[in-house]
Amino acid sequence: MSSRHRFVLVHADESCLGNQNSTPSRGGGGALIEARVRGEIVRHDLYIHSSDATNNRMALTGAIKTLEILARKGSKLSIVYVSDSQYLVKGMTEWLSGWKARGWKRKGGKIENLELWQSLAAIGTKHSIEWSWVRGHAGHPKNEYADRMAVKAATDQISSGGVVESHFDQWLEEQVAKGNLKEYDPNLDFTDHESRN
Repeated sequence: MSSRHRFVLVHADESCLGNQNSTPSRGGGGALIEARVRGEIVRHDLYIHSSDATNNRMALTGAIKTLEILARKGSKLSIVYVSDSQYLVKGMTEWLSGWKARGWKRKGGKIENLELWQSLAAIGTKHSIEWSWVRGHAGHPKNEYADRMAVKAATDQISSGGVVESHFDQWLEEQVAKGNLKEYDPNLDFTDHESRN
């Protein structure tokens, strides 16, 4: 990715109550968005909900909403988008080029969630994006925080209506008070990704 573009780090997760990939139920998505503003690392939250969702659809919809909001800034960004959805990450890194080459078809038949994939592919061209997979529920603090947002959005059926002030730092303080994540430096996580982009 080009360092000429402003760098943004996103940790995103999705939730579907009942944890279904194929049976629709209430869903939610959450994203922790980090960027450097006037030398300081600034964090924002974004969360969405759906009354008729699957995990896969929420992962795609969450990515679309996040990238759409970032595109409103009017300039191309260098984004590292971290998700525990293999469906999303593999789709964007392994499957998409083949689907497009075959006229939006896959070898095994029709593409599930085709309209969402097409929307994501279109909005993705506005940025320079590295799609990165992280194992879910494995203790990564920013993934855990995004999961917390997604579950709350699904449970309460609430959306943020855009980016809002993040509660990540408060959440992290609560974790440290419980004896967890004492050695974790969220800024180091950001600067490590930033230095590679």
